[in-house]
Amino acid sequence: MKIGVPKEIKNNESRVALTPAGVQMLTQSGHQVFIETNAGSNSGFIDAEYVRAGATLLNTAKEIFDCAEMIMKVKEPIAQEYALIRPHQLLFTYFHFASNETLTKAMLKSNAVCLAYETVENNHSLPLLIPMSEVAGRMSIQEGAKYLEKPKGGKGILLGGVPGVKPANVLVLGGGVVGTQAAMMAAGLGAHVTIADISLPRLRYLSEIMPANVDTLMSSRYNIEQLLPHTDLVIGAVLIPGAKAPHLITRDMLKLMQKGSVLVDVAIDQGGCFETSTPTTHAEPVFEIEGILHYCVANIPGAVPFTSTLALTNATLPYALKLANLGWEKACEENEDLQKGLNIVAGKVVYKAIKDTFQLQ
Repeated sequence: MKIGVPKEIKNNESRVALTPAGVQMLTQSGHQVFIETNAGSNSGFIDAEYVRAGATLLNTAKEIFDCAEMIMKVKEPIAQEYALIRPHQLLFTYFHFASNETLTKAMLKSNAVCLAYETVENNHSLPLLIPMSEVAGRMSIQEGAKYLEKPKGGKGILLGGVPGVKPANVLVLGGGVVGTQAAMMAAGLGAHVTIADISLPRLRYLSEIMPANVDTLMSSRYNIEQLLPHTDLVIGAVLIPGAKAPHLITRDMLKLMQKGSVLVDVAIDQGGCFETSTPTTHAEPVFEIEGILHYCVANIPGAVPFTSTLALTNATLPYALKLANLGWEKACEENEDLQKGLNIVAGKVVYKAIKDTFQLQ
């Protein structure tokens, strides 16, 4: 199979979909890999490494899309890439269709095959979302702590406090991978953490593994409202696979919070779990509503591309090899994980959550 890796062009997206090690594995299996010039440079992988691993360098994204049967990316195609996509071409990347109707319609029109990292499922887990969720969860605390600083517009509070001064209060909404990593990171810095979820078995598990400065709470509007007046940092970490995230904090609830508090919406890729969230970029990460700072960067792991690229490709490469070795149809027939990753196939929606979100056939 001919596999193409274009350079990511979304704002401040520095990751790349394939490392030189991945190229070597694919070429040793008999496949051709085409890499756009400088595609990996921001992640720390130079063109010469790709060439040594067996890749062919091409100068433009158009050349990559023109020759490749499978396109591997990190982020969803953006408007200037839509016209490059060919009918029946396989796109293997993060899509997050439920939060982007324009993208959904563009991919339907393209007649491409869209296999989404975020809905590949194994044993009720999302193996291609987990590594980036781990990065995003940990970084959400790093970024939240930064924007609590006064020069950044925050209330001027140190997350872990110091002897004689109480630490910050952190509320984590969602006890999945993102929420767990965020809670552990915040707890490690010394904050007082509350992690809320609607699953009692999950809360029991978290209660067993978390340190003493982490409390668990059944998630409800009432319970969240009780905590907000005393909360300095809220992490939105709710995920419904393939579907739009629910709004757990509404605009009117912001009035309960102290000015200079921070919301970090890690669910922004899926529409966000705060009503007032709108996507931001690493160039302009925050905005203020009702005196509350909102951090809504849609590609948080893109800020640490070396770590993120290695973590992502560790997970995606085995699936990419299956797709390349068997072709997408046979691979999806034989592998239920990949089958669940199919979102759009040749002009048809094949994933229920997307159909329901946009009332499509």
